[in-house]
Amino acid sequence: MEKKISKKTLNKSFRNWYYGHLTCFSQEHMQTFGYLCAMLPIIEELYKTKEEQKKAMQTYTAFFNTEPQVGSVVVGITASLEEAKANGADDINAETINGLRAGLMGPLAGIGDSLVVGTLIPILLGIAMGLSTGGSPIGAIFYIIVWNLLITWGMRFLYFKGYELGGKAIDFLVGERATAIRESIVMLGTIVIGAVAGTWINIRTGFTMTAEGADKPFLALQDTLNGVFPNILSAVFVIFCWYLLTKKNMSPIYVMLLLVVIAFVGVLVGFFDTGLTY
Repeated sequence: MEKKISKKTLNKSFRNWYYGHLTCFSQEHMQTFGYLCAMLPIIEELYKTKEEQKKAMQTYTAFFNTEPQVGSVVVGITASLEEAKANGADDINAETINGLRAGLMGPLAGIGDSLVVGTLIPILLGIAMGLSTGGSPIGAIFYIIVWNLLITWGMRFLYFKGYELGGKAIDFLVGERATAIRESIVMLGTIVIGAVAGTWINIRTGFTMTAEGADKPFLALQDTLNGVFPNILSAVFVIFCWYLLTKKNMSPIYVMLLLVVIAFVGVLVGFFDTGLTY
């Protein structure tokens, strides 16, 4: 009799990945234990003896790490392959499944980071910050609700689509097509990040120079800069942060601390204009 994973078990496997993909996370294992939790219901249903279950679970003890939201498709694919393996498919074994997992980690990490971290999150945060103008809590509520709805639906869709397609999904996720998709998403994410930076970052200088005895300053640096390149200080600081993060491999925490120091000194000496009145 052919073995078939039930819908109930697939739902349980998905929930285990959804809630537990970072289970016992460490630099040594990353998402390995989360993957084991997701595959446990599958293995328990397909194999009846403890020896068979133990042997099947050994397949998923290998290192695994990718973008967890988009990476749910890998769990779905391996559930389908494990089902075929349990039914005696000659061309599917533990080595094949682990090779597939290792091959998909990198491409999906690139696609997921560009799509989720580089595009979706900045768009949602941009909308949320706009709704939070004046201290309104609507922005935070919007982000929490929309983020959870989109991610839950997206992860579930990818998991079950991966199970449905099985090994056929590999042709779509690796190779030239995947590279083109990843590069397109990276470009879109870069545009979104640039738009968010241009909209929400506003650094101004209050530096002026006034001749002795004059009522008005003969130099207002911000007006001069605007005449050459509007918001050039904002662009300079964005590029400066990018340089520290990517070229100098500086931690984001250190970059933020450095910006605090620069802002404090700049306001103290009167170079930066906070726009505040007392």
